[in-house]
Amino acid sequence: MTNSANTMRGEAELSIDGRGYVVRPSFEALVAAEEELGSLFALVERASSGSLTIAEITGLLWHCLPTENRPDRPEVGSTVLAMGLLEAAKPIRVILAQVLKGQK
Repeated sequence: MTNSANTMRGEAELSIDGRGYVVRPSFEALVAAEEELGSLFALVERASSGSLTIAEITGLLWHCLPTENRPDRPEVGSTVLAMGLLEAAKPIRVILAQVLKGQK
């Protein structure tokens, strides 16, 4: 991975097929995710109650990946399944914390 994730900016690291990515919740990425998945506040509520689906986890991660070299969505979904939901929750927590807290 050439860039390291800045958790203070809501970034997280994710390895997909052995290639490292910085998952970055930019305004554009979050708007696109919200258009697909619905309200981000509702997504946070579902996450806090343990009700996020694999499709939502995959969708949020996929939208927050860099668009210039973003892997196909099925690859992201396969990575989520391979890493397991507990491990996949780590970058999701970082992203959702950024959504709630904002940048400091």
